[in-house]
Amino acid sequence: MSDLPRKAVTRTAKLAALPLGFAGRATWGLGKRIVGESAELVGRELQQRTADQLFKVLGELKGGAMKFGQALSVFESALPEEVAGPYRAALTKLQEAAPPMPTRTVHGVLAERLGEDWQELFRTFDDKPAAAASIGQVHRAVWHDGREVAVKVQYPGAGEALLSDLNQLSRFARLLGPLVPGMDVKPLITELKDRVSEELDYGLEAQAQRAHAEEFAGDPDVVVPDVVHQCEQVLVTEWIDGTPLSEVIADGTDEQRDRAGQLLARFLFSGPARTGLLHADPHPGNFRLLPGGPGGEDDWRLGVLDFGTVDRLPGGLPAPIGEALRMTLDGEAEAVYEMLCAEGFVKESVALDPDAVLDYLEPIIEPARAEAFTFTRGWMRSQAARIADVRSPAHQLAKQLNLPPAYLLIHRVTLSTIGVLCQLGATVRLRDELEDWLPEFVAGEPGEEEEAAQA
Repeated sequence: MSDLPRKAVTRTAKLAALPLGFAGRATWGLGKRIVGESAELVGRELQQRTADQLFKVLGELKGGAMKFGQALSVFESALPEEVAGPYRAALTKLQEAAPPMPTRTVHGVLAERLGEDWQELFRTFDDKPAAAASIGQVHRAVWHDGREVAVKVQYPGAGEALLSDLNQLSRFARLLGPLVPGMDVKPLITELKDRVSEELDYGLEAQAQRAHAEEFAGDPDVVVPDVVHQCEQVLVTEWIDGTPLSEVIADGTDEQRDRAGQLLARFLFSGPARTGLLHADPHPGNFRLLPGGPGGEDDWRLGVLDFGTVDRLPGGLPAPIGEALRMTLDGEAEAVYEMLCAEGFVKESVALDPDAVLDYLEPIIEPARAEAFTFTRGWMRSQAARIADVRSPAHQLAKQLNLPPAYLLIHRVTLSTIGVLCQLGATVRLRDELEDWLPEFVAGEPGEEEEAAQA
């Protein structure tokens, strides 16, 4: 069987050792302070040592450990460069690969799910996985009709390992908080746990991928491979080549970075409007940059993979998002505050100063104000530091705001996408995408006739 849940005790022991390591390093840090090293220097070194151990362990395990690591990896832009730099390679590895399961296990799953004669369904099947991720691995093959396909095979026992890991991680979530300034890790783990059953259901994944493939068929900017065959624990889709976004982040040209960033932002906002679904796993391993965009072979398209986690939004993104963005940019403090109260972002028992709320929001939505905005790790770090600083008004206000359940996944996906844009260092015309895909964002702006009359 698979090496995923093999020795569940060993998995649990590795994760359980993390908080012990954190505590040991904290003691080490205290000792360094006593002998006179600065608090800031010791804090950075402590953070780096903690991160090294965390991502080493998460990289060795699949299941929930890797899923959590992937979700966390997009926020490395928020970390100080001297901390993030040394383990950026480990984060990239988490986004792209994990140790594969044995070939005999793969063949066993295929025989059980596709029948003992499963090999007759393929002209060729590569036993070496092309990618190995948190709950399954992908093999390249040629379907019996000649199409190149990706065969995703779920690890036996993936569900148990996923829940076990996330339960273990949630027990010491508080200790992980300092790794990503301004982010509460516990709700992230809770949300991942809530979506375990969906992620394991390849039938639901196939439905979501088919809906996207149908809607984006022939699209000049976005490529979604169609579903060829699906059954329990096995999903066969069309194969697409391309450069993984992690490689663009590491070595891409400025043109590739900007194009990837623009297309990523476009997909974030256009997907829900066109399909009623939000792709909810935006880490770089799930995207490819393909040649052959609208400008020809020297242009690029965005290939989108893995629809195991989606948010169902039949009417597209909620209208208040566009309205609140527009009103914040227009400086309408009272109107923004009233909307946040109505949507549940401010609880009835809490009273806040509308102008203070506006001051809190404006730096966050700075990219929507500019004609084109360059996302950088420095900008991400400044936003995280502003909210993480316990002495700042932003920190105090953030503690009083509430995140309604209906917005939880949207919030994480948006933050994750921004994290990837900062990793890319992409210059993006974000406002263009908001105007194209959020009707409420442009509602109320003067039309051409009104502008002419004013002139």
